[in-house]
Amino acid sequence: MARVGIIGGGLGGLAAACTLAARGHAVVLFERNEWLGGKAAVLEQDGFRFDMGPTILTLPSVLRRIFSEAGRDLDDSLGLVRLDPQWRSFFDDGSVLDLHSYPAAMRKALAEFSPRTDVARGYERFLQLSERLHRISRNWFFYRPVGGLRDMFDAGNMVQAGTLGDVLAMRMGRSVAGTVRSFISDQRVAQMVDHFTQYVGSAPDQSPAVLCGIAHMQTSEGIWYPRGGTGEVAKTLVRLATELGVEITTDCCVRRITTDRGAVSGVELENGEFVRLDAVVANSDAVRTHRELLGGVKAFERRRRYEPACSGVVLYLGLKRRAPQLLHHNFVFSRDPHEEFDFIYRKGEPAPDPTCYVCAPAQTDPTVAPNDGEALYVLVHAPYLRKGQDWRKMFPAYRRVILEKLRRTAGLEIEADIVTESALTPQDIHDRYAVLDGAIYGLASHGKFFGAFKPNNRSPDLRGLYLAGGAAHPGPGMPMVLMSGWIAADALDQDIGGVAGRSPATLAERV
Repeated sequence: MARVGIIGGGLGGLAAACTLAARGHAVVLFERNEWLGGKAAVLEQDGFRFDMGPTILTLPSVLRRIFSEAGRDLDDSLGLVRLDPQWRSFFDDGSVLDLHSYPAAMRKALAEFSPRTDVARGYERFLQLSERLHRISRNWFFYRPVGGLRDMFDAGNMVQAGTLGDVLAMRMGRSVAGTVRSFISDQRVAQMVDHFTQYVGSAPDQSPAVLCGIAHMQTSEGIWYPRGGTGEVAKTLVRLATELGVEITTDCCVRRITTDRGAVSGVELENGEFVRLDAVVANSDAVRTHRELLGGVKAFERRRRYEPACSGVVLYLGLKRRAPQLLHHNFVFSRDPHEEFDFIYRKGEPAPDPTCYVCAPAQTDPTVAPNDGEALYVLVHAPYLRKGQDWRKMFPAYRRVILEKLRRTAGLEIEADIVTESALTPQDIHDRYAVLDGAIYGLASHGKFFGAFKPNNRSPDLRGLYLAGGAAHPGPGMPMVLMSGWIAADALDQDIGGVAGRSPATLAERV
């Protein structure tokens, strides 16, 4: 049994803590904020309840795996509601398209939506490719520590039947946007499909085609709403961790990770206290962990130039009435996605005509708002923080841009219905969550060959250091962050002689 420290009580840290405790390790978790769950925080204001961070839950099988480690059934702790249609798309020309889970329903919707007879067939062919990419991810990428192509494929498995075909199917050198448009001729539908990759906060024309696997992952396994909101995911994990004996300390900032002869020896807290540990799982931002908690690790910085993913502006709007045209999840798309991504990812400026993600949870859960109201959540992607940007001055004007976009494209006249309001800007996100330059999604997935790879969960630079969170493998988004915590815990457990032989294929059969 090892004594393990978890830095950061976000979803990845909680997943790692539960997994390690279930396997018999002594776990202590340090959280700098007064709440647990990281970005999966909850804002309660004037009778409204807002999920502050992630609002879309996919792949509940990851959560089930974490609970099964402790011999528990997730359904006994968390109620999940499947949403279908998964989301509604509002386009700049006034057209509207719902995304359906089931192929027959989507085929019918596309046939009614587009005059082009090849669109439905092109979408189906794209999903066939996406299904293969999803399978490749399950076989080679998920549930194992990966930092690059060599961690997925080696001399041993390259000779296995089908491996070379999987490598070729990854379409290395091709982008998400290019791949999508090779199948889908209607630019509106292509724009909708591009946004499967917005879970990773990167531009579709700069992201590797292998990320197209997200489409099948979502449409086949569904979008789910945890009863009470996505904040309930964090609360459920906290309860499990507590039951398993995890020692949790909030309002506790780690100053540095201490080392001895190339290995982790413990952590030093902000108050000067030293806590001796056998290993550390850092659920903090991977780049800031190395720079600030380890004093800089040259090998980490040389390995790859990591770019922050995009940030965002989030509006939390308590409305006195619901908008009947909305589903639970909605996208209000920009007029020109190329212009939008050029502003955000190349110019480093807020897009003048942005895509808005709109969550209207009262459509599913009326308890989030009083008196038949709505706890509206609006997220607009923005560039990560650049020098000279002052969001205190920029925010009022950009708020007007967002509300005008919602009015013009989705017919949402909501200004007069707002009874309470709060917001987060990129600067707020940077300060609140200690992420790199305000990035919501960790590190960008840019690069058509290796953009999908994030820092390895098992540090190659320091024995006893493991990484979790959206800036570590396999990346951002609720299921991936949860998976990162499980991977880090599993790697640590195996390294100190714990349960061996938990291969990805074996684990996939268990869920």
